Amino acid sequence: MEGNAKGVAADPVLADIIATDEKHYLRAFGARTPVCVERGEGSYLYGTDGKRYLDMIGGIAVSLLGHGNPRLVRAIAEQAAKVIHCSNLFYNPNQTALAARLAALSGLDRAFIANSGAEANEGAIKLARGYFHKLGAPRTRIVAMKASFHGRTLATATATGTEKYSAPFGPLPPGFVHVPYNDAAALDAAVDGDTCGVLLELVQGESGVRPATQAFVDAAAAACRRTGALLIVDEVQTGMGRTGTMFACERYGVLPDILTIAKGLGGGVPIGAVLAREEASKGFAPGDHGSTFGGNPLACAAALAVLDEIAEKGLVARAERTGAFLRERLAAVAAETGRIDEVRGLGLMIGIGIVDARAVGVRDRLLAHGVLANAVGTSTIRVLPPLTLSEDEALEFCGALASALKEG
Repeated sequence: MEGNAKGVAADPVLADIIATDEKHYLRAFGARTPVCVERGEGSYLYGTDGKRYLDMIGGIAVSLLGHGNPRLVRAIAEQAAKVIHCSNLFYNPNQTALAARLAALSGLDRAFIANSGAEANEGAIKLARGYFHKLGAPRTRIVAMKASFHGRTLATATATGTEKYSAPFGPLPPGFVHVPYNDAAALDAAVDGDTCGVLLELVQGESGVRPATQAFVDAAAAACRRTGALLIVDEVQTGMGRTGTMFACERYGVLPDILTIAKGLGGGVPIGAVLAREEASKGFAPGDHGSTFGGNPLACAAALAVLDEIAEKGLVARAERTGAFLRERLAAVAAETGRIDEVRGLGLMIGIGIVDARAVGVRDRLLAHGVLANAVGTSTIRVLPPLTLSEDEALEFCGALASALKEG
């Protein structure tokens, strides 16, 4: 990390920010990547060090339109000049329009607008339990997957099937059980008459970008039909065109009872949503759920602009096309370097398996080459670029990756 230290020393703005951050910011992130982002344009971010960085993280699947998208910037500015916030004691037209738009896109019936993916998943868990309570036959059990990730609140961290996210914060909410991902037999055995919901991601992002098998998804749907449990699909990371379809569940031919989205929905403005079939939506009666900021006019205006841009620019199809191109070129990098053991993913959600568990070092060398990427665990480089990524930019990334692998 000697090069990073030199970079900090050469950037007095960054050095001052790091010193102040270490003194005052809660130690939730620790020492971050030594880049202070000043502005962005398209697929690139610019640091206070004067350098340009190809953004292959996309704000962790958030910046679908890249940076500085004119339609999104205009929508935010125009809405901010009208009204930024009004409480949910009143109607606001953007919230209603977004709910209707999301229902039409998903094939589900109703939406609740939240502020984040964790908040959306909290809402989904409450909705599933509330549904059976209102039937007069309460069920409390949520079957979730090992190595999953659903958020960092107490309930969603407990639902997350990775102990490091929940172990320090007990006692944890009861009612969550975990089964191995892509183990259809274990899933079927775990779902019983006390199960209110089966919660799963169709591509597990935090465990290294690992797609579900069709057989596993079919087994989850069948187990829910057999027991009456609700199928809850977490598309916080996979939704909004990321995997080459608007929602990943389209690829698997399944329509869940409850679907959660966030991340890319606002193009960088915090927003999330719980979508539900009409029957499942009966889990909430007036007063059962709410949000002070959820569905505010500004966030909903941003989301509507994102949806307009996705539709007008054909970004879902582009994610599929560019993702296929990128995976093809990554296969060539793997053959050239011998340092990649697997390329996984769908659309522009890609995991690159690095041999010898040296992903962190590869990530750091990519930074030196002007590329921002994400190391997941010790052996995977995860890329979640804007859906607007061009083939030339994909080639730029592959060139930098090849160099970073050879240098290590």
